[in-house]
Amino acid sequence: MTARELVLDAEARFVAAKLVFGHGTDNARDEAVFLIFHTLDLPFDASDEMLDQPLDRAARAAAETIVAERIRSRRPAAYLTGRMWFAGHEFHVDDRVLVPRSPIAELINAAFDPWINAKLIHRVLEIGTGSGCIALATALALPHAKVDATDISSEALAVAALNLERFPHLSSRVRFIEADLFPPSHTQYDFIVTNPPYVPGKIAAALPPEYQHEPAVALAAGSDGLMLVRRILQDAPDRLTDNGVIIIDVGEMADALDREFHAVSFTWIDLEFGGEGIGIAYKRDLLR
Repeated sequence: MTARELVLDAEARFVAAKLVFGHGTDNARDEAVFLIFHTLDLPFDASDEMLDQPLDRAARAAAETIVAERIRSRRPAAYLTGRMWFAGHEFHVDDRVLVPRSPIAELINAAFDPWINAKLIHRVLEIGTGSGCIALATALALPHAKVDATDISSEALAVAALNLERFPHLSSRVRFIEADLFPPSHTQYDFIVTNPPYVPGKIAAALPPEYQHEPAVALAAGSDGLMLVRRILQDAPDRLTDNGVIIIDVGEMADALDREFHAVSFTWIDLEFGGEGIGIAYKRDLLR
């Protein structure tokens, strides 16, 4: 078999097995490409010649192993490969952290323009960093800013530390802190960015098996999904500078957030590449 044939075979088997996607891919074909290309060490722009080259027995066996494991275990492909891309950068991921997928990546790729003036951002706080992908990608996009990033999970912070090693030039500007939302120090920040857990508990418990492999603490947030968001918005004004801004990703909970915090007047950002629930507010909005 060739790589092309392996991809088509894996796609058909994923469809037949009724796998669920949403961890970096959203369909069986892309999932098959991700796993087969990873296993065969093919670039994503592989030529037709590379795709149609007959494979030896070892390569076919390796591909079969990872495809069968994806079907058997229902683990996300990112966990099987130990890798995922976010905002154009590759990160290590495993089941200690959520698979990176926040549409905040689109804003990072634009250096948050036009929503913030990057030249005025000197200190950034990311809350709930997980793998560290948002913090590290933000530091790369805002080269003059120092970034603090918190997580309550020491295991997640161990993954973040591994990812910081991929970008050693950021070690003087990015700091990971074990904390329950906000750092213990009372540093004020020009910019807070967060993709906190926001899934209501009953919904999180009923998610497909692929999502059950992710840390529950990174998904579920109380009975209505807003348990942590409330705390963040309550304490954020004290942690923002006078002209500070917060960007928060709450996905499909945006309407619920608007209803509860109707005085805040979040601006919900239209995203070119899909996704929903990215809101922005300034300190003056939070103090209303």
